[in-house]
Amino acid sequence: MEKIAQCHYWLKLYGVSGIGPQRFTRLLQAFGQPEHVFQASHSQLTQTGLSNQLATAILEAKDSSTEAELEWLSQSDAHHIITMADNTYPERLKQTDSPPPLLFIQGQLDLLNEPQLAIVGSRNPTQSGRDNAYQFAKHLASNGLTITSGMALGIDGFSHKGALDANAPTIAVIGTGLDRVYPAAHHNLAHAIAEQGAIVSEYPLKTPVRAQNFPRRNRIISGLTLGTLVVEAAVKSGSLITARYANEQGREVFALPGSIHNPLARGCHQLIRQGAKLVETAEHILEELNPLLQQYINGTNTKKISQPINPSNDKHNNDSLDHEQRLVIEYLSDQPVSIDQLTNQTKLPVEQISSILLLLELQGYVEPCGSGRYIRLS
Repeated sequence: MEKIAQCHYWLKLYGVSGIGPQRFTRLLQAFGQPEHVFQASHSQLTQTGLSNQLATAILEAKDSSTEAELEWLSQSDAHHIITMADNTYPERLKQTDSPPPLLFIQGQLDLLNEPQLAIVGSRNPTQSGRDNAYQFAKHLASNGLTITSGMALGIDGFSHKGALDANAPTIAVIGTGLDRVYPAAHHNLAHAIAEQGAIVSEYPLKTPVRAQNFPRRNRIISGLTLGTLVVEAAVKSGSLITARYANEQGREVFALPGSIHNPLARGCHQLIRQGAKLVETAEHILEELNPLLQQYINGTNTKKISQPINPSNDKHNNDSLDHEQRLVIEYLSDQPVSIDQLTNQTKLPVEQISSILLLLELQGYVEPCGSGRYIRLS
């Protein structure tokens, strides 16, 4: 009951229009607790730098209701409202410049402090982009990284699905209240994420779809994670906003290169020119993050990360491959073969060849040997 009472005042203050994370933090620094903010006088509030209008709004909010949020909280053990004062608040997010004072969570609360990788990209990706997002997410999730994204159409959705298909948890950070699913096409996906992972929002219940909320929530996606992988993105896109936040927060930024003829590769190429790490395989990410993961590998956290797996050690049955994948393998041997050679021999498009090679590499059938060449693994 005491925790609910404290949450009540946090919700009241958080619900005041114009009180963003920075003003909220300033008020906590001045008064200690949200309850004390409501006990302050108008002049005491303005002395913290608030306008007369905002100070009046706070005093008027003293009698506001938080019944809807507290009722939602009591409906399920999977419903959580945590504040920056809670020890369950994700530590990595707390270290950022403007952490949300409150987080609304549906699902597994403890996931927020587990090692995570953000995967983001275009809402209208190519088939290659979809495959890459799905396979990278599935492989990395199977190695113990929690995949975090924004549940948008395109790369976000395929990243979540990849993690779920690895029977691993995944986290979706959304830009609406938790009582709304956006986009509506992801209703089933949202249900699966809530069951197997967690959905997170800084926005109170009943918060509708607002365009300005989605770029802002990207700072939470990057803030929760050890790094951000951009799969496909235009030069001006929300994915690059996430990457910028990650860079500002001191987190790793990874980018997948693509064809120079693909407009959705240009954002990734720009990030690489600016210092993002070019990655061609999931192992590149695991190797780069390995120093940050040592504490988990050594058992200092409840969830252990598997050591990077070399998929080439796995035995496979070619019957599990589709026609195009078998066709590519037929033209590979223990001698390096270039993508251009495979394109000429199989008559498949370059983008499809690249996508197939990535899938085969992740499954342990092939191995890159530099300069866009591949060999078949026995």
